[in-house]
Amino acid sequence: MNGVWDAQRRALGSLIRDQRRLARLSLRQLSALSHISNPYLSQVERGLHVPSVRVLQAIADALDLSAETLLEQAGLVREHVGPRPGPGSRRGTDDDRAVERAVRADRRLSHAQKEALIAVYRSYVESASPSPAPDPGTRR
Repeated sequence: MNGVWDAQRRALGSLIRDQRRLARLSLRQLSALSHISNPYLSQVERGLHVPSVRVLQAIADALDLSAETLLEQAGLVREHVGPRPGPGSRRGTDDDRAVERAVRADRRLSHAQKEALIAVYRSYVESASPSPAPDPGTRR
């Protein structure tokens, strides 16, 4: 079991390093942006430490990602868990989750833009759900 945790810790560190490089940031720059010491951040990237939620959030913010995205891409959580769908809602299908994952992975969008886009997407999907047929005896 310990080997699994070691592998996950290394995967998370590797992912953070890859995201930092994709953002074209040096370790010092990410350290300054996230307000995390350079040596500690280096140890996190090398998989020597598991960052706390606060540290993970600071890193994600500095990289303009959500902490959930970091955890998802590192394989530490399955997917983003949002509000439970209501009765008759189509949210939660594999296609819907794939769209949301794609939006969350788009590095061109800020976290706020991603959340807004997903909210709009969900509203469209929910409004497209089949509604009950009108009662023929009612007038509009």
